[in-house]
Formats: sequence, C-alpha cells, structure tokens
Amino acid sequence: MQKIDKQLVCRQFRRAAASYDRQATIQHRVADRLLTMTARYMPQRPLRVLEIGCCTGLLTKKILKNSKINISSLVLNDLIPDFAKQLPKDIYQPYQSINKLSFLPGDIEQLSLPGSFDLIISSSTLHWLDDLQQTLTKLLDALRPQGILAFSLYGPDNLPEIKELTGVSLHYLSLHEIASILEKQGLLLENSQEKEVFLFSKPWDVLQHLRQTGVNAIHRTPWTRKELRTFCQEYSKQFSMTSVDQAVRLTYHPLYFVARPS
Repeated sequence: MQKIDKQLVCRQFRRAAASYDRQATIQHRVADRLLTMTARYMPQRPLRVLEIGCCTGLLTKKILKNSKINISSLVLNDLIPDFAKQLPKDIYQPYQSINKLSFLPGDIEQLSLPGSFDLIISSSTLHWLDDLQQTLTKLLDALRPQGILAFSLYGPDNLPEIKELTGVSLHYLSLHEIASILEKQGLLLENSQEKEVFLFSKPWDVLQHLRQTGVNAIHRTPWTRKELRTFCQEYSKQFSMTSVDQAVRLTYHPLYFVARPS
C-alpha cells in the first residue's frame, strides 16, 4: 500500500475537469444508485446537507433535482479549490430553491466541519482518503439526530486489470470491513456492492478513459514509449473479451453505504 499523494490527485482531477462529466460513465451510474438508496431514508423537512468531493458537480446536480431530498442549505466540499469557480453557473438554476450555498475547499481529512448536518453524502470519493475509519467517525459525529451518512466508494476488485499489469493500486477496504466500522460507531441501514465491466476497443482507450476521469491519480511517473507499448500488448493479451471482437475489459467495484449515528 502506498500513501496517497494528494497533490497528484489535485493535479490529475484538475486536468480532467473538462472531460470528466462526459467520460465518467461509472461515476454517473454510482451516483444514481446512491441517491436512490439515500432517498429512502430522507425526512421531508428542509435539510442541511454536506457533499464531500463535489468535483465538477456531477452528484450535486442530481441531488438538487431529486424531489425526495428537500435541501435548505448546501455545503459543497472538494480538495480542489478551482472547482468552486465552475459550480455556481450550474447550480443556481431552477432545481430546488435553497436558502444558502457555500463551498468548503480542502482535504476533508484535515478540515473542521462547519456545524452539524442532516445529510452528509459523497460519491466515488472516499477511497482517496488515507484514514477512512477516522473520517467516518468525524462525519457520524457531525450528524444531527436522525441524520444520514450516505456514500459510495470502490472496493478491492476495482481496476484489477491495471493492478495486475502495473502493481499500482489504492488500498481498497472490503464491504465487510467498512460495514464493521460503521456498525461499531453507528447504525448501518443499508449496504451493497456491484461489479461493472466496461469494454473498450483497445488498451489505449482504457488509458484515455482513466486520464479523462482523473482515475490515474496514483501513477506518479510518466511512462516511456517502450513501457506504454508493453502495457498495451500485455493488456490485449490478458484482458481481451473473446466473445467480443477486439474488445478489452476494465472492471469497477462500487460499494454503497447508508448509516446514521447510534
């Protein structure tokens, strides 16, 4: 396991900002499922909401369009301060009428949270933390009575093709490990996991997909032409789909959790 380079994460996601929403197919699917789960536990009263890892606003816009989540105040957090500049033009549209919107830049592991919340939500983000358990404790402590913590992140079988060929991977916790953390500190209402397999015409398209969604934010050094050629050759050799002509696979492993304080 290697420690996450937060500066590299910032740099890669900043570069991917223009292409992120268009290329983030799995992130869209995961956000939709997370919101479906979350909405089942939402009271109809106006809610103070914190979103962690808002990025370009992919989940944010889905939350604001969701009629079952009644928001009075929304705090958006992201590691990258630049994302504050592009969010308002998308958010201040006729979605919900919210009384207050604010942006909280910085690393959620280090930040002090501005008060308490009825809902803390995060999609496809918390696997980028160094200490998930400590952060989950902080988030549960920041919830109001009957408040909800809802999040999605990725599990141990995420991007196994990349790990097999490069040896590079985040340290992903399993569904059971994360559920155990939540059960010790709160009430776990719901959890689930999926496998999503995407097909690409060639390995180069896999690399472009990862770069254009910022998911390559753990690879510190550029490849030489020889390394790139070897990677593509081995990827085609090991991960071609025999049932689909000239297609290679890439696997995602999303996990979902909804919890509240005990």
